[in-house]
Amino acid sequence: MSKKLFKNYNFEFDKNERKILTTFCNQVIKQMEGDQRFFREVNVFSSIISKLKSDSEIVKLTKEEKTKLVLQIKENIKYYEREMKKSNFIKRWMVKSMYKQYTQLFNKHFKD
Repeated sequence: MSKKLFKNYNFEFDKNERKILTTFCNQVIKQMEGDQRFFREVNVFSSIISKLKSDSEIVKLTKEEKTKLVLQIKENIKYYEREMKKSNFIKRWMVKSMYKQYTQLFNKHFKD
């Protein structure tokens, strides 16, 4: 089986998915903003936010933007899985909804 030579980095997100991704990218930027080692990542996520806020239906990401976004979403999903295992009922209920949102988003658009 051969690999695809060119991959498609065009995505069509609905209104809710755009809002989830924008919030997610803002959180990532807030966490990395103060450290100069993450200057490149902050620029990448800022670029993603500007593309998500544009009026175009299709969001065109670069390869680097897609890879960093997918990596962060995967890490977030793992974090929520760990939190659900060790938390009480009320916290688990709140975390589970966020976990579902991110897994559905990941499975719909980014799963290879």
